[in-house]
Amino acid sequence: MPAAIAIVGRPNVGKSTLFNRLTGRRAALVSDRPGLTRDRRTGEATIAGHAVTVIDTAGLEEAPRSSIAGRMRTQSELALASADLVLFVFDARDGIIPADTVFARLVLASGVPAIPVANKCEGRAGTQGFYEAFRLGLGEPIAISAEHGEGMGELSGAIAGALGLEPQGSPEAGGDVPREHSAVRVAIVGRPNAGKSTLVNALLGEERMITGPEPGLTRDAVASDATWQGRPIRLFDTAGLRRKARIFEAAEKLAVSDAVRAIRFAEVVVLLVDAEHPFEHQDLTIADLVETEGRALIIAVNKWDLVSNKQRMLKELRATAAERLAQMPGLAIVALSALAGRGLNDLMSAVFETYAIWNKRVPTPALNRWLAEAVEQHAPAAAKGRRVKLRFVTQPSARPPTFIAFCSRPEAVPQAYLRYLSNSLRATFGFPGVPIRLKLRKSENPFARG
Repeated sequence: MPAAIAIVGRPNVGKSTLFNRLTGRRAALVSDRPGLTRDRRTGEATIAGHAVTVIDTAGLEEAPRSSIAGRMRTQSELALASADLVLFVFDARDGIIPADTVFARLVLASGVPAIPVANKCEGRAGTQGFYEAFRLGLGEPIAISAEHGEGMGELSGAIAGALGLEPQGSPEAGGDVPREHSAVRVAIVGRPNAGKSTLVNALLGEERMITGPEPGLTRDAVASDATWQGRPIRLFDTAGLRRKARIFEAAEKLAVSDAVRAIRFAEVVVLLVDAEHPFEHQDLTIADLVETEGRALIIAVNKWDLVSNKQRMLKELRATAAERLAQMPGLAIVALSALAGRGLNDLMSAVFETYAIWNKRVPTPALNRWLAEAVEQHAPAAAKGRRVKLRFVTQPSARPPTFIAFCSRPEAVPQAYLRYLSNSLRATFGFPGVPIRLKLRKSENPFARG
């Protein structure tokens, strides 16, 4: 008999969206209106090549048993009692509210193994709420966006581990699709007339996008599917990004908004700069936006055939990137000519390599060995005569790699020491050229009582 997985949580946290994502079909109604789901709904899903039953439940609410909300809660409790595993879903943008804490206690009292799932973690809005989940007592949360499909690989792995499912099958047999088989979303961004559409055409091998010397030809963020050396990719050609002060037309404002949206939902962003005018202020502003959104970044220098002293130019570009984009040391810089079709292999190799780094996860034991060595080499300075103790570190999510270090007094740790830890983390585990998030939280070791 397949294992049963119950999805529970308060209303409007995205349970039905997650149910649809796991089952691969839009069986459950989805809306911003809370309380749309009232009855239990079951569906079949495949986790690590094994068939499982997923149960979508109504939102848990505190209400009299005789009311509609109370009867909905009774149905959810019945689903909880019959489940082999519980996915406790909460809205990471709202953070942990009292209702979440009440219902987490209900899950703990049931004795059913549970995985806390931080939904709506796309962008930076859900970061704080994700950290708060450790106090629920349900263990380490998994960060996802059920709507956009982010973090589903990590969630599937956690489900398989909790149910003791050994991986089997293949993508063709209906098993989970590994990352190397899914299309890598690549956004090509840059200033107007940098050659973005020409580069997309060169990668596609056909004249799909309109090109020309006139800036501003591209307005929509156009997606194109292709395969590069056997790997599927989805390319997004975007409008040129200029300074806000220079944007007057409504159409260009919409085009820029579309380009920014493409950055947010891409996985790897290729910032195309003009070799004749590299690293202007707007290029650096775009790079900073990509880092803020947590996307993997590659610098592609176009029109390289027009450069006379190539070695000197490349050395200068690397020095400028190291100085002006110090928040992402080790950025890949690829020289190419989109018009002549040169350097495309180097660019796509950098895309796949950076994508792999962006998805990398480090085991918790290795992280804590690193933390002990880093603190031994350079301990944080005492604040007001009291020593700051760094106790534990874990990586709750990738894409971008995100780490949480638990310490006695996070407010007393200076930014310089946080940069030291981040740089040491990059060097030890190999995270060049991708944004990483290292946050300090005041808490006990969440696994100490386990």
